[in-house]
Amino acid sequence: MSIPMSAPDITEAEIQAVNEVLHTSALSIGPQIEAFETSIADYIGIPHAIGVNSGTSGLHLCMIAAGVQAHDFVITTPFSFVASANCILYERAIPLFVDVDPRTGNIHPTLLADLVEDLMRGGVAAQQRLPPALRGWSGGGQLRAILPVHTFGQPAEMDPILKLAQAYDLTVIEDACEAIGAEYNGRRAGTIGDAAVFAFYPNKQVTTGEGGMIVTRHDEWQQIFRSLRNQGRDQFDSWLNHTRLGFNYRLDELSAALGLAQMGRIDELLARRAQVAAWYNERLADAELVGRPYLAPSTTRMSWFVYVVRLHPPADRNSVMAHLTEAGIPSRPYFTPIHLQPFYRERFGYRPGNFPVTEHLGAVSLALPFSGTMGEAQVDYVCEHLLAALDQTSELQQAVGAT
Repeated sequence: MSIPMSAPDITEAEIQAVNEVLHTSALSIGPQIEAFETSIADYIGIPHAIGVNSGTSGLHLCMIAAGVQAHDFVITTPFSFVASANCILYERAIPLFVDVDPRTGNIHPTLLADLVEDLMRGGVAAQQRLPPALRGWSGGGQLRAILPVHTFGQPAEMDPILKLAQAYDLTVIEDACEAIGAEYNGRRAGTIGDAAVFAFYPNKQVTTGEGGMIVTRHDEWQQIFRSLRNQGRDQFDSWLNHTRLGFNYRLDELSAALGLAQMGRIDELLARRAQVAAWYNERLADAELVGRPYLAPSTTRMSWFVYVVRLHPPADRNSVMAHLTEAGIPSRPYFTPIHLQPFYRERFGYRPGNFPVTEHLGAVSLALPFSGTMGEAQVDYVCEHLLAALDQTSELQQAVGAT
């Protein structure tokens, strides 16, 4: 049985929408982008949506709108895709990491509050919170923003984050790149912070091939976003006039047409993914060595992006992955902690042990094949071979221990 790691859910409606754009002369910013932006804004329930060419680009522009400058600090999580921290570095600011809740993998609100209070206290307490390579450094930056990540499609605990941000006048940018349609205590992801970013890579719930969307309630911010994505042109600028330093972060009409067609099916797309997750949950319910995804009580709607399990001892992840590969089943470790990526270790001096919960999750988490196009028989096949692999690796570990 052939099972891809992920697959976009594409129908004739999407193909036709893209073909129609190919027969027009508008391939850059045009009616498809405007309609796609409107569909996102209406679905999320927010005034402004601004299409960009990737989630990473969207996060970068949010840093600029938040006033993040060189040597400033932005707090985020090390258990995420690397773009969550890279976007801070693009403005020559410094990402400060907070370890995560061991159940959800989302930023831990209590640890976040401790970090903010130490930074505001200054002195030795603040210095100890800097990356190891920067301790003793006096760059004079300010704490500007918090960037919580809605990991795997589950919203972070936003209420305590917002309370903290309001107390210290900090901007909150939601990294909702994995979480379109998710809800936190009945509120849609993307409507809670000052701005948020969704991403539409091919493995996402909604895809445009490549692309992203910034959403915000701030009228001034949306004007800045539209200018920055389009080489710094303001709405009143004439051709080849540029008000500010900008970027080529535009979303194209072909991608927007694909996204608009997907948004016409979004409830169906999310429901299909929820069904696949439910099949996995049911079949793995009694597997002692498998930790299924945990949903927090505040998660009133999960937007299933990936299906990530945790392997408990004596299971060995590498052995399990090798067994799955032999059966034609792809799988992936998920995530490698950002602070242990080579660039971050070299630049900031991070080492194993700095964020133990993140490192533990990075060592035991395994992403199984997942998409809305998976059938029940495919889920059965994956689970059958996963459980068999766990039995074999457990028996091997026990045999080694007995000798």
